[in-house]
Amino acid sequence: MSNRATTLLLVRHGQTATTGAILPGRAAGLHLSERGRAQAERVAERLGGLSRAPQALYSSPLERARETAAPIARALDLRTRIERGLLECDFGAWTGASLGRLRRTREWRQVQHAPSTFTFPDGESFAAMQARVWSTIERLVARHRGGTIVLVSHADPIKAAVTFAQGVPLDLFQRTVISTCSVSALSFSDQPVVLCVNSTSSLGDLVAS
Repeated sequence: MSNRATTLLLVRHGQTATTGAILPGRAAGLHLSERGRAQAERVAERLGGLSRAPQALYSSPLERARETAAPIARALDLRTRIERGLLECDFGAWTGASLGRLRRTREWRQVQHAPSTFTFPDGESFAAMQARVWSTIERLVARHRGGTIVLVSHADPIKAAVTFAQGVPLDLFQRTVISTCSVSALSFSDQPVVLCVNSTSSLGDLVAS
């Protein structure tokens, strides 16, 4: 077994036509916009230039994630493996709702300031989402011990993973921003270490000090 740290590169999918306006959740049929496709190409170039080449690429099954993973797969000469544990949070009855309308609801303050107490109507709780994503990460780290892997997912799952790694309470996870096609990096040895969050620039210095 390798004693070298395992590095996870968490990539949010690229922009879609509804990013910032609609809560798409797990609804099928949402594809990258032209800008989103360009973002995906750029993040693929960044990942392709890493000195320590990733050994595996996993993606949420949703179209916008798979379309983001496609140029990464080409740049890294890897096959995209679909991983349901990387799915977006199940927003249940809120799926497809306007964010403008949701911000006017009484529940929105709970979502923003006490997410650990909130379960989406007919959907998933933030706590269950975080547990799902973190257990997926632990399983993939064990599978690729000592290597580097890329995981293409969604904003809330990535926020939940990064804040859990930092030991930040779930009720504060909304204070973290994860932009489209940003990279957040975690290193695993005896404990998780956060190397960067929401990076849209060079990845050349990703090492634990």
